Amino acid sequence: MAPMTRQYNNLFTGCWLLLALLLTSGRVRAQVPAIDQQLAAYHTRTLVEKVYLHTDRSAYLAGETMWYKLYVVDGAHHRPLPLSTVAYVEVLNADNQPVAQGRIALRGGRGHGAFSLPDTLGTGRYHVRAYTHWMQNFDPAYFFNAPVDILAAVRSSAGALPVGLTAANYDAQFFPEGGQLVQGLPSKIGFKLTDRQGQGVAARGVVVDQVGQQVAEFTTLRFGMGSFEFTPVLGSAAYTAVLTLHSGEVLRRPLPAAQPTGYTLRLLDETPTQLRLVVRAAPTVSAPVLLLQHTRQLPPVLSKQPLVDGAAEFVVSKQALADGITHFTVFTANQQPVCERLYFKAPAQLTIQAQTAVAYSTRQRVELALRTATPQGQAMPANLSVAVYHLDSLTSIEAAPALVPYLWLTSDLRGHVEQPSFYLSAAPDAATAADNLMLTQGWQRFAWADVLAPVAPLPTYAPELHGPLVRGTVFTRGTNAPRGQVPVYLASPGKAGRLYNDVSRPDGTILFELKDFYGPRELVVQPNNEVDSAYYVTLQSPYSSAYLPTTAFALTRLGISENVLTQRYLQRQLLTAYYPDRQIRTQYPLPDTATFYGHPDYSYRLDEYTRFKTMEEVMREYVRGVTVRNRRGRFHFMLYNKTTDDVFKDDPMVLLDGVPIFNLNTVMALDPLKVKQVDVITSQYIQGQLTYNGLVSYSTYKGDLQGLPLDARALLQTYEGLQIPREFYAPRYDTNQAKQSRLPDFRNLLYWNPEVVTGPDGKQQVEFYTSDQPGTYRVVVQGLSANGLAGSTSYTFEVKRSL
Repeated sequence: MAPMTRQYNNLFTGCWLLLALLLTSGRVRAQVPAIDQQLAAYHTRTLVEKVYLHTDRSAYLAGETMWYKLYVVDGAHHRPLPLSTVAYVEVLNADNQPVAQGRIALRGGRGHGAFSLPDTLGTGRYHVRAYTHWMQNFDPAYFFNAPVDILAAVRSSAGALPVGLTAANYDAQFFPEGGQLVQGLPSKIGFKLTDRQGQGVAARGVVVDQVGQQVAEFTTLRFGMGSFEFTPVLGSAAYTAVLTLHSGEVLRRPLPAAQPTGYTLRLLDETPTQLRLVVRAAPTVSAPVLLLQHTRQLPPVLSKQPLVDGAAEFVVSKQALADGITHFTVFTANQQPVCERLYFKAPAQLTIQAQTAVAYSTRQRVELALRTATPQGQAMPANLSVAVYHLDSLTSIEAAPALVPYLWLTSDLRGHVEQPSFYLSAAPDAATAADNLMLTQGWQRFAWADVLAPVAPLPTYAPELHGPLVRGTVFTRGTNAPRGQVPVYLASPGKAGRLYNDVSRPDGTILFELKDFYGPRELVVQPNNEVDSAYYVTLQSPYSSAYLPTTAFALTRLGISENVLTQRYLQRQLLTAYYPDRQIRTQYPLPDTATFYGHPDYSYRLDEYTRFKTMEEVMREYVRGVTVRNRRGRFHFMLYNKTTDDVFKDDPMVLLDGVPIFNLNTVMALDPLKVKQVDVITSQYIQGQLTYNGLVSYSTYKGDLQGLPLDARALLQTYEGLQIPREFYAPRYDTNQAKQSRLPDFRNLLYWNPEVVTGPDGKQQVEFYTSDQPGTYRVVVQGLSANGLAGSTSYTFEVKRSL
């Protein structure tokens, strides 16, 4: 029997060892100054997990199925991370209320699942988010979060979609490079103009001083962002930006105030091989400055330069920079952070080639050939997810970011990023646009105060290394005060009943790690109410209660016609009517049927013995090692201790279908005809922090307690375990009879496969069949190699009606 982890320290032991291996598997660091050491130590304590969710589509009709694949990677190298074994996926409405939730099993940093979206959902923009238990220690901005549009299933709603918001309100923000403006020091300012839905708005503008004199001008480049150079004058009170929209509307917004003293930072990208970073301060400042270069959780690099005439220059080789976003943080000589700048280096990508014919007829077989390779063209095995769906006006709505831009760009930036794939494209202004993005949406995954703190707090949420964790709290009845040092038992009744235990901590918290816990199950949670009747237990929701602020968004028509909505509605109705048994095909994992206590010393299948009328007779007549006593109307078991050749003084742990029964009168009142088996362990049994004086376990035929009344003080709660995996169904037309079937097939999702693995030669082939619906179909393939190379590709093919 595998040991059950019961304390945070025990849970973290394996985690910290894994973290150390992960973070030291790269290059070895030399001795570095204190800032570098503290940052490295902080990264060791706070391993970053990233979760990416690939959904089959980005827009759905209420009642349709959302299929998804999870990729979980380490934040440093983006390699598959086999740390967490559970991921949490939620679909949230505009009020951050969940409309669908699931706990998904992870294996080797991958998992997949599905939601049947309620057909009562109204039209609107929802968000799907995904995270792990460990990630709940950090800001929810670290969670995967992407918009998904859902339209009401009722046909009449097609003509009543909410109209788009007007262009009455805009948000204009200005970001001095490095963090602040300083009077008399030249600076660069990034700016971003968005509407109420967070979408970029094009504009041009000027900067004027307090008397209306123009001192700078600017224009947006992409997605409402741009930048301009500007030197605030000494003693100047304020500056104002005047923006003119394409509609002619004029906005006036104040610039950040320029400080009389301080530091500025300029990043100059002037050559193909080097970056120059210039730190400026007042000429009277002569103390040296430090530049810390750090990329995700990779080993940081620290440099030091003196200020000469108020300026210090650092030169950085682009080749030496890691892919993705690098932070340049400036510290004073006394190690105080004063400026920061971000730089983006486009990453190397996994090359994914996907090929089919350009056109097919209805109900025809499609062979999709896949090949994965390094950027240099060498074969590279990878794990892929593949979706093929009908491209109509609904599915043409903006999709979630692809795997590559998410891992390397948007997961390290705060807020919504429009069309993130553009920044990795070959467009001539992609690099400049990316730099504007770094100026306006840069942020840290940590606060320097936490990094430099002398004492690191213990994380609240442990990684789920072996299965779902159930958290709860023990309270005192009457006062509702948390209570520590109370043994608590959690059981899930079943044929292979599971028992877990924990002892509450000083704050009353308890933690259980469950095994093979799939689907909705009944949990019984209780202290030993025969001795601890003054306490009660509550369980917490496993889902995060921290949310990002929502942005008001109303779906416009976006070119969605009533015909498209009607067609999607009919498609769903036909699938439900003609393929009801194939819409939800589950693949229930094979459970471990062994009991948690392993092989007992004695085991009795009651059908093999004389059946008695009472359980007392059963126990007295042929159950060895157990002596039944009745003291003052209460039954007790005197259990033989084979280790000491003596008898235990106290009752053993008694179980019925895995549930502890502390009042043995309840057990003795059982109908023996409902009991299938009795197991006895005649020695001390250690489980977690508790030791039992032997064990007597009763198993019923159905594993459902057979109507036994539980202690009224016990907590009985239906608890959702891991989602039972579902199998995507698609009909095959590989015979003439199937092709000539009169059953209609108007599937808009032709194929979904979350686990396509290319071989050592980088190749794999899958097949599926077209439906009866002609039109344009999009193929989307995304994937990740074992060494962290991510890639994606997308293209379309046509389906035409058969002649």
